[in-house]
Parts: sequence; structure tokens; C-alpha cells
Amino acid sequence: MNKENKKIALISKDPKVIDAIEKAVGDTFEINAFTNGIIFYNQLSTSSDELCMILSDSSLLDVHGVALKNTIEKLGFGHLPFFMVVDKATPTDIINAISSGVTDFILKPINGKQLKTRLDFQMKHPSPKKKNLEYTALKESKTPFIKRLFDIVVCSFILLALLPLFLIVAILIKLESRGPVFYYSYRVGTGYNIFKFYKFRSMDPDADAKLQQLKHLNQYNDPEEEEEEKQSEVVNEVKELCEFCEQAGGGCLQPLYDDNKMVCEKILMAKKDSNKDAAFIKIKDDPRVTRIGKFIRNTSIDELPQLWNVLRGDMSLVGNRPLPLYEAEKITTDKYSLRFLGPAGITGLWQVEKRGRGAMSEEERLSLDNDYVKNFSIWFDIKILLRTIPALFQSENV
Repeated sequence: MNKENKKIALISKDPKVIDAIEKAVGDTFEINAFTNGIIFYNQLSTSSDELCMILSDSSLLDVHGVALKNTIEKLGFGHLPFFMVVDKATPTDIINAISSGVTDFILKPINGKQLKTRLDFQMKHPSPKKKNLEYTALKESKTPFIKRLFDIVVCSFILLALLPLFLIVAILIKLESRGPVFYYSYRVGTGYNIFKFYKFRSMDPDADAKLQQLKHLNQYNDPEEEEEEKQSEVVNEVKELCEFCEQAGGGCLQPLYDDNKMVCEKILMAKKDSNKDAAFIKIKDDPRVTRIGKFIRNTSIDELPQLWNVLRGDMSLVGNRPLPLYEAEKITTDKYSLRFLGPAGITGLWQVEKRGRGAMSEEERLSLDNDYVKNFSIWFDIKILLRTIPALFQSENV
């Protein structure tokens, strides 16, 4: 078998892992690296390239672990061997992995010789290829013709009518701060498809770089969980041994060391597992927002460039909000992935139901997204559009 027929998809953000795997098997296999699972299965669903296996640098319960494996199966590629690159594998992990369809674990640090032997063995003795009919492929979500026609006609009319407003807003943005008038980011829309999402720039030019510093202000974080985490941190600073090590006596059985102190590995891993970010990020009184940005946000003028996305077919006037990659990759469970089977839109059900009426939980927002997918129609869209008008002028500064 030649190298062209031996392509491996590697999902990893770690350059060291990518480099180690390429050095170990790059002479035999073609390594296609992806920084996250959404980019990977978006390409997997549209590309005709043949893969021989998938390697994912992730823990079992992370979004690039079993959740990614399940999504790949739904796309009809469950027959591809799925390896996980992990720091360690307990007997419980192995049992759970086998029951979830994971082929094998590859332990770090990567032993190049062992990896090559394992992958070569997989090629010579592949797992029985199951029929694609045994897997439920995701159906391509197509916008109904009448909805698409409605979008094109209404968008064209709105764009022509608002050209003077576009010009005024562009001048004000340029006068207040340096940087482009329009801002785009990659978003995940219908069927997990990725596209460029356009808005008027309402933040400082370096807003994305400041996001990590402001995550503690996220309105979707659970205050009770945050308080529990703070208390846990205080306890762990004093308590360096887990209950198992204390009962065993004689010191820590799983010690880890840094330059300053020793910590029990069980405590460290428990803390890591509990440190889960919310899927959505929304910051009240965001300090990155400019003065003109506050006005165009509160009047939703910043959303108007998305009319171009609607004309291109990336979005619809009404639908579920397309999500940034870092949010979408956390929503891969069967319970909430339904939201991606409906159209992506400028306005939608959750905006008119909850916006400006106080805080909304992540669970409520996802449920409303699912409700829209189950019930959307042209008449439902018109009703949401009419309710959107009073929702535009809201006092909530988000």
C-alpha cells in the first residue's frame, strides 16, 4: 500500500506531539494535523480524501475523546480506527475506552518505535469494517426554498436602505480607534460548517487577546461551582495528600514535584477535571467595548454586516446563533447537538424570549435553540422577526 492510501488525521494542539508522531511514522504515513475536532469533522463531512485511521490527543472524557468518536460515527466514519494519545491510562479508562469503540491508547511521551509498530500492525490486521448502514449519518441540513427566497429578497432590500447608515457607522468607528471597520471570526453554523462571520467592530483591536483574562466575568459560569472551586483550592493548599494516601500512611503514593513543593497527583487531576469552562461566554460591561461599540451593540447595529452572510447562504435571517469554535466544540452531546441541524441566523428564539430580561442559564439557551430546530417554519420566522424589533433597543449592556 502506497503512502497516498495511508493518511492519518491527527487532532492535537501540542506541537511536540505532532512533531513526535511525524518523526516516528512520517516516512510511512501522511499526517494531516487539525487543531480541533470541529475543523476536522467539518472537513471529514465534505472531503473525499480516504483516511486509514484517526489519532486524537485528548483525555477520554474531553470533547476530543469519546464525544468526538461518537460524532465521527454519526457522520458514517465509525469504521475508522480511533486512537487516543493520553498522558496515562488506568484500567477503568481502558474498559471505558473499549466500550466506547476506541481502538487503543498511545501513551506520552511517545515512543516512536512502538508507535510505528502499533500502526503498522493496525494496517496489516485492520478491525473488521462495518457497513456504513450500521451508522446513523448526519443528514445534510438544507434551507427550505421559500425560506431562502425570503432571506434573499428581504436582505437585498434592507442592505440598499441601510447603505447611508453603514457609511456613518464606518466613519465613527475609524474616528474612535485604529483598526478595521469590519470584524470577522470563524463561526460554526448549520451542520457544523465553518464560515467567516462579519460584524461591525465594537471592541478594541486586541479584544481576542484579552479574552482569557476576563473569563472569570462570564455570566454563564455557575457561581456555586466557582465558590466550591475556591474552597477546594484552599483545602488543597493545606492538604497535600488525598484520602487514599492518608489511609495508606507513610506519605504520598502518587507524588508530583515542581520547583517549590510536592503535590498528590490524585488531587491535581481532580482539580483539573473540575476546571471546566462554560460553553458560552458573555461578559456584562465588557471593558474591551469602545464607546461607539456600546451604542451599536445596544441597538444591534453591529450585527448588520451579517446580512452579507445571509446573501452568501452561510446564515438565514432567523435561526440559532452561529458559535465561535471554542464554544461549538463543547457542544457535541446528543442532547444539544440538535441545535446545529437547524439554520444559523442573525436573530432567533432565545434573543426574543430572554434578552434584556435578566440572566439566562446555558441550559435555557441550549433548550431554546433545540426548540427552534423542532418548530421552525416561515411563519414562525416572521413572528420572531416582528418580536426582534422591540428587542433591539434593550438596556442590557452585554
